[in-house]
Amino acid sequence: MEYVRPKLPEIPEIPDFPELRDTATVHPPARTLRARPTLRGIVGGLVILLIKLVVLLVLPFVVLLRTSMYLYQSRDAPTWIALAAGAALALAVLTLYGAWVSKKLTGHGRVAFVAKWVALPLVLFYCGYTLLFVASVNAKSQQVRDYYTQVHPLLRLSVSTLILADDDLVITDLGRTPEDYVRMGLPIYEASLHYRQPDGYVHAMDLRTAGRSEWRNLLTQSYFRVLGFRTLRHVGTADHLHVSLPVQ
Repeated sequence: MEYVRPKLPEIPEIPDFPELRDTATVHPPARTLRARPTLRGIVGGLVILLIKLVVLLVLPFVVLLRTSMYLYQSRDAPTWIALAAGAALALAVLTLYGAWVSKKLTGHGRVAFVAKWVALPLVLFYCGYTLLFVASVNAKSQQVRDYYTQVHPLLRLSVSTLILADDDLVITDLGRTPEDYVRMGLPIYEASLHYRQPDGYVHAMDLRTAGRSEWRNLLTQSYFRVLGFRTLRHVGTADHLHVSLPVQ
């Protein structure tokens, strides 16, 4: 018996429309366009970056000074213990900075290395320099420079830190005796903190205000007040800013 293949149904042809084919337009996928940065945005970003850099730069000094002053004034800590605690915290901040930079550059934080060979030398050098030395341009006379190491360490540390930002600052007077008041034609002030106090240090200094703008004098006064010092703008032999550290 002969096999007969079944006949498959014909598939209809799909009609062609040339007029549509010729006019059809293929649209590429839409692309997301990034907005071009404006001048205002660029300036704003730079300002924010500058503020961040200033905060990072100032933070170790703030930690050093405020910690030392807080422990000395509010916790009655001995001077050198308060100063050592402030220095230790400042060292910790610098170590974190250095470890972060090392991590970015090498992939390793190297905290111990940074603390021992970078942060510690910086803190020791800075504290030693500010406690022992004041430049001649920042002292009214050689007598002021000679008396500088007799001033309380926290006052020395604070004024030297301010000099970093205001190199025109001038210390006009430090230690006094009753005879100095007589010589200047002023009444003798028995409670003056310019006298050597029981702890062996002078607790006051005078800063020049003449020839300086009022906004700079105001910032200087505010700086010491924020740290916890007493300030008084008054006229004795000349207009000056009196800064003092109360005795414990």
